[in-house]
Amino acid sequence: MAAAECGGASWYELRGRTASGAMADPEKMTAAHRKLPFGTRVTVENLANGRSVTLTIVDRGPFVRGRVIDVSRRAARELKFINRGVTRVRVTVAGRKAPACG
Repeated sequence: MAAAECGGASWYELRGRTASGAMADPEKMTAAHRKLPFGTRVTVENLANGRSVTLTIVDRGPFVRGRVIDVSRRAARELKFINRGVTRVRVTVAGRKAPACG
């Protein structure tokens, strides 16, 4: 992943095991990303309202074109897009400077 990725985010509520083997918990601050290693901490900023959270990558996805990350139900609540279902975000590996999204 480049310094930052911008695109769509959705939320999901997985039951059972994630791709990393961890038990899924929709109330944990976790996310799914296609390429980042499991355990990577990322900052996800909702570009519509400026809210941001730090999440841990525990699963693979999203598998919908134009989306860059799937977040847990709790993360979607914190980012204030749970009712909309999707939003535009900037994803940055935690601790790195986030460039602007185009």
